[in-house]
Formats: sequence, structure tokens, C-alpha cells
Amino acid sequence: MLKVERISVMNFENAIRGARNPLNSWDRMDSRSEPDGSFILGENDRSLARRLARAGSDHRKYLRQIMVSMDITAPLYWWKEFDTYKVGTVANSTSTMHKISAKPFTREDFSCDRMSEGALAALDALIEYLEGARVRYLESKDASHWHDMIQLLPSSYHQMRTVTLNYEVLINIYYARRSHKLAEWHTLCDAIAALPYAEDLILIRD
Repeated sequence: MLKVERISVMNFENAIRGARNPLNSWDRMDSRSEPDGSFILGENDRSLARRLARAGSDHRKYLRQIMVSMDITAPLYWWKEFDTYKVGTVANSTSTMHKISAKPFTREDFSCDRMSEGALAALDALIEYLEGARVRYLESKDASHWHDMIQLLPSSYHQMRTVTLNYEVLINIYYARRSHKLAEWHTLCDAIAALPYAEDLILIRD
């Protein structure tokens, strides 16, 4: 399970203006910002942006200036793979260390949508033990119960991170992960493909 929420796309106007700097062609800019904050690429700017995007990373530096922020909720096993993308990304996560005892453990805290019945039974037993350890920790403040929670927590446990990336990074993610065997990557790639002007600026190898 992966959930993408609160997507914001920023700095389109400055990025497109910068793309025109090498040829001093700012007089051909025909894009505009709408009252709701959205950015509309004009035909001149869209044509240039598309050509540069397809010309290779040396020519599409402006894509690194189009920033995207999103909240991603995903299991820890997925975040381990996402951490491959260190360059051009920033992330702030919810804190397992500080907040693991803040709420009861339930199935909804874990990715278990593809588990067999046997695995679900094992997960339910683990959840019951984790919840018991949580209650014991809250009652006694005995750190041994806290360590039980931290060290038994399975990789299917959900964590939410606010992530900032750019369109260049999203090109790399999309083409590296869109056919991955983890369904979570497909969900993120679908969200990437739905971003403004993704068909021109991100989905450039199709």
C-alpha cells in the first residue's frame, strides 16, 4: 500500500524563464499564472520545454528547478528502496522513535493487502503483542517494553514522509520503477504521470 497526498508543484515560471536564458529568447515567453496559483504553459514555452526535455540531461537543467512536494505514506520496506534517490530529494518523516507508543497498533498501520491467510494470522499475533508492549510501556515507562516495540516492528509498518523532489529526479524514478514488482512503485509512478505537463516533460521516452 502506498498513498500520495498534498501534491504541490512549484517554480514553473522561473524554470521556464531560465530555460530561455541561453538564447535570450524571453520575448517569446507566452505562459501565465492563473489566480488559483496554477501555471499554464503557452504554446511557445511548451514547445521549447518539450524539445529540451527530450534532448538529454545536459539540455534540460531547467527541470531540476521545477519542484514537487508531496506526502507519501508507505511501508518501511518501500522506503528502504526509495532511499536510493538521495540526490535532488529532501524528506521529513514521522518519527517512529518518538511516537511509536502514541496510538494503538491496528492492521491499518501495516501493508498487508497481499498477505496470505497464514501471514495475516502471524501479523495479527504480532500486532497483539506490540499493542500489549505499548500498554505496558505507557503504564510502567519501562524501556524494555519500548525496545520490544522498536525491535519487533515489521517492515510492513507505515511511515509518512513529506518529500520534495524535482522533475529531473521524477524522470529517473518513473523509468527505473514503473515496471517494478512492488505495487507501491506503480502507485507512485501513476501519481508522477498525473503531474502538470508530465506527458511533455517527464514521460519523454515513451
